[in-house]
Amino acid sequence: MSAPRVRFAPSPTGYLHVGGARTALFNWLHARHTGGTFVLRIEDTDMERSSWEMVAGILDGMRWLGLDWDEGPEVGGPHGPYFQSERLDRYRSAAEQLVASGHGYYCYCNPDEIKAKREAAEAAGQSWSYDRTCAALSADEVAAREAAGAPRAVRFRMPAGTTAYDDAVHGRIEFDNAVIEDFVVLRSDRYPTYHLSVVVDDIDMRITEVVRGDDHISNTPKQVLLYEALGAPVPRFAHVPLILGPDKRRLSKRHGATSVMEYERQGFLPEAMFNFLALLGWSPGEGDRELFTREQLVEAFSLDGIASSNAVFNPEKLEWFNGQHIARLGGGEIIRRLKPALVEEGLWSDALEGERREWFHQVIEILKPRAKKLRDIVEQGRYFFADPAGYDEAAVVKHLSAAGLAGHLKVWADALAGVEPFSVAAIESALRACAETQGIKAAALIHATRIAVTGQGVSPGVFDVVALVGREPTMRRLTKLQQFLVERRPSALSLEP
Repeated sequence: MSAPRVRFAPSPTGYLHVGGARTALFNWLHARHTGGTFVLRIEDTDMERSSWEMVAGILDGMRWLGLDWDEGPEVGGPHGPYFQSERLDRYRSAAEQLVASGHGYYCYCNPDEIKAKREAAEAAGQSWSYDRTCAALSADEVAAREAAGAPRAVRFRMPAGTTAYDDAVHGRIEFDNAVIEDFVVLRSDRYPTYHLSVVVDDIDMRITEVVRGDDHISNTPKQVLLYEALGAPVPRFAHVPLILGPDKRRLSKRHGATSVMEYERQGFLPEAMFNFLALLGWSPGEGDRELFTREQLVEAFSLDGIASSNAVFNPEKLEWFNGQHIARLGGGEIIRRLKPALVEEGLWSDALEGERREWFHQVIEILKPRAKKLRDIVEQGRYFFADPAGYDEAAVVKHLSAAGLAGHLKVWADALAGVEPFSVAAIESALRACAETQGIKAAALIHATRIAVTGQGVSPGVFDVVALVGREPTMRRLTKLQQFLVERRPSALSLEP
């Protein structure tokens, strides 16, 4: 068998959202696993809602996820053009082919009148299907209307019987043709409907397998009949489950960010999003294993692993994936990715890629275990680059209320000046000795030092932090906290118990 050809065909009426990205990813994985071809085409026949800005947004989202395409926009290929707006003549030709073969017919009915009939029936609690008025027109009646230039659409003539296909996810699916009306394939404005354009594109682009969302299952019988009427082989279909929010309702903006690029702006890694999306509705069949590289997912992917039930998008799980993938990144790679955020916050220095590179690596390693997003490293580690702008009030109330603490901090700051070497072990030994000398618990100095150096009540190990922040900055911050305590409560300077 020849290698499969699959496609992702978004409409540029919005940015690349999570559901579309997952569909694109499944197609990409299938193509890469089988050595097939991944085609990207843009379904932009909705001229009023489509825009180049949205096209660019879709392409940016694809690139961010690492979903390169073998044929399509900016790449080209032997079966273009890959924009539907550039293929209108092809759709019109296919519609005429359907009429000529008897599979289609001209419909001169007024669309507004048809809409009114349908709405009236629905208001009465009844269903309504097109009554085939124009299917019964004689050749002379059609010729007369054509000669008069009457506006007309092209409808597909539904055959009797059933239409069935084997779905790679759901198995055998059958539809009774009697419940499907003669649907429009070419509107009176000469623009194709979705059913015609997607089938003609798939035929021309030699698509062999269609992997798309469950919401297209009801469209499939119409398209199967169109493939057959146009004399083309029917591709294999695989309808993947929908993505639901934590409330089990279809994923939408109310669940938070749905645009892929919004997740990039929030600090998610593309490899984490890739790993997370791949497991939304698909399983590699490897027990509880969840963390995969891109290459491992390509090797493991199979359409057989796609579940038939809907998947749930769990933001907390995505954050977990992101934290795990951040932990896997080397220091140099994290520096490259963090640089734009540090520049934006005014914390960047070229020395971080030069003489302070090793120090920066150590800072990253100490912060990585707590980071769920890349920006967390910047936000949680700001104190490594600049003195705290203030102190967490809850931490101050909880840890800085002891009498005489300001005086103890002064003694501790003076003691730091003589700590040699300025290492984690030496700093811890000095602090505990200072606390013992002053007759206070070491925990009191530890908490106060953490707040002085970081401004926070929680941080990585305080001795590791002090060692990386450095002697002079730590002494300066201890003095600053001491002054803060005196101003807040003047008696705090007293060393009397």
